Amino acid sequence: MKRRDFLTAAAAAPAAALAAPAIAQGAATEWRMVTAWPKNLPGPGVAAQMLADRITALSGGRLKVTLYAAGEIVPGPGVFDAVAEGTAELYHAVPAYWGSKSKGILLFGSQPFGLRAEEQFGWMAHGGGQALYDEIYGGFGVKPFLCGNSGPQWAGWFRNEITSVDDLRGLKFRTTGLASEMASRLGMAAQAMSGPAMFQALQSGALDAGEFIGPWTDSALGYHQIAKNYYWPGVGEPSSAEECGINAQVFADLPDDLKQTVQYACESLYNVVTTEYNTNHAKALQRLVADEGVVVRKLPDDVMSAMGNAAGEVIAEMRDSDDALIKRITESYLAYRGLISGYMTYADNGQMNARALPYTY
Repeated sequence: MKRRDFLTAAAAAPAAALAAPAIAQGAATEWRMVTAWPKNLPGPGVAAQMLADRITALSGGRLKVTLYAAGEIVPGPGVFDAVAEGTAELYHAVPAYWGSKSKGILLFGSQPFGLRAEEQFGWMAHGGGQALYDEIYGGFGVKPFLCGNSGPQWAGWFRNEITSVDDLRGLKFRTTGLASEMASRLGMAAQAMSGPAMFQALQSGALDAGEFIGPWTDSALGYHQIAKNYYWPGVGEPSSAEECGINAQVFADLPDDLKQTVQYACESLYNVVTTEYNTNHAKALQRLVADEGVVVRKLPDDVMSAMGNAAGEVIAEMRDSDDALIKRITESYLAYRGLISGYMTYADNGQMNARALPYTY
């Protein structure tokens, strides 16, 4: 798919609340899903459409979800408020975009040196995360569910090589969420912007480097045309959860079976979306290296250590926050991270390290 397919801006409608659809007995309820993405953008745009289709199908058509891409009803950054205020019934985006509302929200999407995709879902389902997720979003009138994950993200696209921490200072760099705070503490000029806007900023020189998601999505947006150095690992976002936010009153008004339908539609897509990302990332990376002259580079160990120290400072401040809810969320996250990290040293890490050894299979 070509980059230009995702950069055509739709005319933005006013952000005033739309008239609620009439609901006759036995008739379908029309839901508007607003998203933070261009229509069918590989990765998040595709996942958003999958969610809209799955809610419609699993409800037997009782809930008919129509997707509106960023800019069609509200701009991408406005989807949270649009749903909270009733302009639309639900949205598809990522928690990393809502840190201005509460820093505690950011932990539900991604954390520097934090949880991988399956671990993130494990915290939500088995470590008390969902109750805290509901509590913080409920304060804004939104009912949230995780509905996918990009898997391990990349450190980003850089015009020049990174050989030391000194190379990061003053670098104009696109990132979001807690990774922005980590970057800022290393002297980087962190900037949040949409994926398409990142391409324009790289092209104009307003950015020196940036990260968005991974090879599949990034190649569709064309970053490799400008910056050829593609760095791994993306320690700023070891995974990035995608979410569905539903207007809390709209969700509360559903009959119990449709509440379960919506929840199942979201949760059942989590692994489907994650594995689609990983599969297509792998294919796209091969093409980028073979056909586009992209050079894959590993961040130096001392750079990653500096990033880890900066991330630790950010998380420590959240753990010691005067905001009791942020403090509880952070403590819950850290407890689950400690639990699962201790086990994965023997489990997944052990298997991956063994698989990397030389042998004939």
